Amino acid sequence: MAGYRRNPTARPHAPPWRLSTRIDAGRPPPVPSALSFPPRAHRMNERLDAIDRQLLSLLSANAREPAAILARKLGLARTTVVARIARLEREHIVSGYGVRLGRLLEEAAVRAYCFISVLPKTPAAVIRELERMPEVEEVSSVSGPYDYLIFLRCETHEQLDELLDRIGLIDGVKQTQTSIVLSRKVDRRSAVAAP
Repeated sequence: MAGYRRNPTARPHAPPWRLSTRIDAGRPPPVPSALSFPPRAHRMNERLDAIDRQLLSLLSANAREPAAILARKLGLARTTVVARIARLEREHIVSGYGVRLGRLLEEAAVRAYCFISVLPKTPAAVIRELERMPEVEEVSSVSGPYDYLIFLRCETHEQLDELLDRIGLIDGVKQTQTSIVLSRKVDRRSAVAAP
């Protein structure tokens, strides 16, 4: 670059705009090109290709499926599938594997969504209390008149009623509204994408 000299104290792998110091004060420094800046974090959809999405769908349906069977379904070599899974784990796209309850146990459970609104300066304490309740499976921050949406799973309606009383008594909870799940019509978590 004209009018620049290498900074001897800079690390060799530092970006080009950190390697040079200005010696020509008569002109403004040139703006580094977009290609010289570190790449921005891509959105997840930009990092995943069609095969990654199919692989994630297959793993969501059955995380214990052997790599050889996954490879056959995807039309890839087993080593390629293993490498893709390792990359998805390394990039935190896959953060772990769990157990999905079977239909009999799922249908026997009493499930509910509970909206809660909380008082100012109390959200962290409310979340800590909710984390201590094993029936609370998910807490999501939401827009609208409520602050959080909680997914609850209980064995009986009586247990759900008692749980809702406990949630309502948490310091900082201002209001709740609950809807019991009657049946699940669509569950894409177990859907397998067509190869």
